[in-house]
Amino acid sequence: MTGGAGEVPGYRVWALPGIPEVRPGDDLVKLIAAAATADGLPQLINGDVLLVTSKIVSKAEGRVVEATDREAAIDQETVRVVARRGTLRIVQNRQGLVMAAAGVDASNTPSGTVLLLPEDPDASARALRAGIREALGVEVGVVISDTFGRPWRTGLTDVAIGAAGVRVLDDLRGGTDAYGNPLSATVVATADELAAAGDLVKGKAAGLPVAVVRGLPHVVEETGDDEGARAMVRGSEHDMFRLGTSEAVREAVTARRTVRAFTDDPVDPGAVRRAVAAAITAPAPHHTTPWRFVLLESAKSRLRLLDAMRDAWIADLRGDGKAAESIAKRVRRGDLLRAAPYVAVPCMVMDGSHTYPDARRGAAEREMFVVANGAAIQNFLVTLAGEGLGSAWVSSTMFCRDVVRDVLGLPGDWEPMGAVAIGRPAEVPRARAARNADDFVVLR
Repeated sequence: MTGGAGEVPGYRVWALPGIPEVRPGDDLVKLIAAAATADGLPQLINGDVLLVTSKIVSKAEGRVVEATDREAAIDQETVRVVARRGTLRIVQNRQGLVMAAAGVDASNTPSGTVLLLPEDPDASARALRAGIREALGVEVGVVISDTFGRPWRTGLTDVAIGAAGVRVLDDLRGGTDAYGNPLSATVVATADELAAAGDLVKGKAAGLPVAVVRGLPHVVEETGDDEGARAMVRGSEHDMFRLGTSEAVREAVTARRTVRAFTDDPVDPGAVRRAVAAAITAPAPHHTTPWRFVLLESAKSRLRLLDAMRDAWIADLRGDGKAAESIAKRVRRGDLLRAAPYVAVPCMVMDGSHTYPDARRGAAEREMFVVANGAAIQNFLVTLAGEGLGSAWVSSTMFCRDVVRDVLGLPGDWEPMGAVAIGRPAEVPRARAARNADDFVVLR
């Protein structure tokens, strides 16, 4: 155990024997307090940490449900499917945790039933901590743990899904290491380390659902306003690996939205080039490569093009006999491209196309190249979404191709296929209206 100056740091961890099979409605505080008492004296002291397997919390809280079909129970607890392989699903559950099968467990529970995770593991941990304080007069930390697999690592380990009175994260950023180097990214998952230590002595089938860690009083918080294990769930905006395997493309496609307001944050040119690399994997006729992307990275080039396009548009509208007010209103629609910190102009080239003596086949030939460019633009937009960038495809360059070619100095056979505004979204896009895929399917 930790001690005074000069002593080697250490701690002790042991399983707490004597806890019977837990059933719905049992008072878990009484069961743990009884197991932690010998000869009428509590065996817990201030600064200890109780490590409690989530299964017994679930049982005591009545989270045992009838389920002839475990898959249906997983569906009920699932918020988002992250990855799927065969019958195995990695999902985000109602507690915000990303784990296999939403934490639904069919082991250690009567046949025909499944165990769900505690409804609010942090609240469960707070109740246990307060109950132990009242029953035994000691101030302990509580960690509720469950078993997780981990990306890139084989094997399972216990992690914290609920906590109270424990410093769940130890933020070392701003400090220095033993060599004086600044620590800029080190945040230690202390509660997970405690959970894993407890699992070493509890085991998976030993009937020992509670462990005690002693000798680490510095991880026990004295106040009752700690964040709990919820603070350990990485938010989507910081999660670089939010997308799963087969679901990655579907999630990215769903994430692709038309963004109409951008921040002033600069756009990483490398991200746009990666999107171009994805775009040019689109199918194309005759083994051609009919795509070109003009990237307007400087504000000067963007404004020069957009000003010229605006002048051409105004001239067209005047030629159509539109009133000044109507022209001004229509021109304002072009402000979307002006507001974006980055603009790309996808272009089509017909290199490698076939010629035909009749107009019908000639038109079909051109349509194939247009479809190939549409596929490339979709790849481009989806990949930008995967990079965390918002985008909006607008058709404006298609109405003044000569102007675009002239201003950008493009070859005469490059056909601009609209423009893409790119940047960091300034607001969360409105929810997309639900569409039933069956409404767009015809079976024969």
